[in-house]
Amino acid sequence: MRLYLASTSPARRQLLRQAGIEPLLLAPGVDEEAAVAEHEAEHGPLAPQELVQLLAQRKAEAIIGRDVDGAPIDGLILGGDSAFLVDGVLHGKPHRPDVARERWAGQNGRSGVLWSGHWVIDHRGGAVRGAVGRPASAMVEFARLDDAEIDAYIATGEPLAVAGAFTVDSLGGPFIRSVDGDPSTVVGLSLSTLRDLVRELGVAWIDLWDLGTN
Repeated sequence: MRLYLASTSPARRQLLRQAGIEPLLLAPGVDEEAAVAEHEAEHGPLAPQELVQLLAQRKAEAIIGRDVDGAPIDGLILGGDSAFLVDGVLHGKPHRPDVARERWAGQNGRSGVLWSGHWVIDHRGGAVRGAVGRPASAMVEFARLDDAEIDAYIATGEPLAVAGAFTVDSLGGPFIRSVDGDPSTVVGLSLSTLRDLVRELGVAWIDLWDLGTN
């Protein structure tokens, strides 16, 4: 059973590979800011879990109808999105060093909640047969970093491309004291949540394994 990941995230790909799944990555090409603005203009402000779910769904739906190596998508499509909530403010990827530094000034030595959205489309046989989704969250507690550590971490470029300006599975790992919840949620998707969603669609988790490539 093939899993198509509507993302180009190396972290999500590696997480799935470590769980025995070799996903096929497809860039969704979704304008996230425009999607959120359009939805909020019609329906009002989004709660954190609603925002990550909206974007996860839009990403998954964006690759429906594409061909892969000359053949239509035949399997499951996964869309995901993540954002970090601190003091009631939701943060995505900082992109710029000054923004990342500002984020760390607010979360240094403190805690926040990482939200990850999941949307899975059953596209077996080359057509949509169903879809399910659910958000997951995990509480993250940070160590107290000194200015030199923050500057050096930002200089690596790693925190610029991840929600909340930190990672748990790479250079940022030593800066995290604890995670309350599914740890994979902090990487970008909750494996336990994904397993539940896949099973809701009538697919056994082990049918997604591709152990010969790992």
